[in-house]
Amino acid sequence: MFEYLEPDASGASNIPPSHSATPQPRPERVRHLLYGSLAGIDRTIKILHAYGYADPNDWSDPIPVPANTVETGSPSRAQTWMVILTKTLLIE
Repeated sequence: MFEYLEPDASGASNIPPSHSATPQPRPERVRHLLYGSLAGIDRTIKILHAYGYADPNDWSDPIPVPANTVETGSPSRAQTWMVILTKTLLIE
């Protein structure tokens, strides 16, 4: 992924010049959407936080989704909610 370059024994840096042919990472925005019950969304956010991917406060507040927009998969037609996370990643 990323190379961390250290000075060699003589103290000279082995960092390549800025005009090197090595491609530089570029930032890209990625948007994540979670749909489901409040409990399911909350659990997913906590799992992603445990993996160190996103802080729970980075997600939007829950937004109710109209019943005919998303299939809930349950016959009870429980309220479906949505949260959004926009994250900037470095793409090599």
